Amino acid sequence: MILDANNKIKKIRELKNLTQEFLAQEIGISTRAYSKIETGETKITIDRLNQIGEILEIPAIEILGFNEKQIFNNCRQEGNIGINHNYSSKELNSQFENQINHLKSEIVFLRSLLKK
Repeated sequence: MILDANNKIKKIRELKNLTQEFLAQEIGISTRAYSKIETGETKITIDRLNQIGEILEIPAIEILGFNEKQIFNNCRQEGNIGINHNYSSKELNSQFENQINHLKSEIVFLRSLLKK
């Protein structure tokens, strides 16, 4: 198996709330055949890994490097769901806090305009 890709594919699929049935249908194989990929009963080829990556909207190389501790961005941006590789949890929390503080200051400003 390519660097334990089966477990990584399964985890990404689950994080994206996709079923084995959906991926099997998209690939054009039976659900049982797809299940064997995730359990490691069937060795995955590079071509199949690329195909699965396209369906998951994640390049094959990112599947191989996937780490469960990465932050998963389950937001839809133009129909895409992806993995956020750029920020740690602390960095992302800090960005959220900064955004919240900025929005709070905008609310105060807008309320001051209403009072005039």
